[in-house]
Amino acid sequence: MGERGKVVDCWFEPAGGVAGMESDEEIRRVPEFGMDPAGGPSTSGRETAAAGATGAVTTSSERGQSSSAAQAASAKRRGRSPADKEHRRLKRLLRNRVSAQQARERKKAYLSELEVRVKDLERRNSELEERVSTLQNENQMLRQVLKNTTVNRRGPGGGSTGGDSK
Repeated sequence: MGERGKVVDCWFEPAGGVAGMESDEEIRRVPEFGMDPAGGPSTSGRETAAAGATGAVTTSSERGQSSSAAQAASAKRRGRSPADKEHRRLKRLLRNRVSAQQARERKKAYLSELEVRVKDLERRNSELEERVSTLQNENQMLRQVLKNTTVNRRGPGGGSTGGDSK
């Protein structure tokens, strides 16, 4: 148990590819360490159980063999060997690394999207501020024109009979 925190560098060359250039599918695939990839013994016992379930008609000798295989598989599940535990731990670590890398990539894409949105909103905000300023100037000019036209109608004296209470 003193190996907790130990970093294990697991690098594998993808099938049919160049080392370091994995496809997305190959990155998500968890390799089997120390196992024969061409159909070696399973550590989970799933293949044994599946093989027993697919046979439609079995003889008594086959049933005896499959039940002993099932007992062996259940014994493996109960008392895992240290090598199997280490293998499962390495697989879990690798899955976690892949998952963490994918989360970092998603976060990076999200932040890039937010930055683009911020720039777009800032641009739109400055356009709207400019439009508000233009409309305020136009409003002020129109008020001035309106004020000048009402003064000109009353005459230059600006008599008090008009009733302009503004």
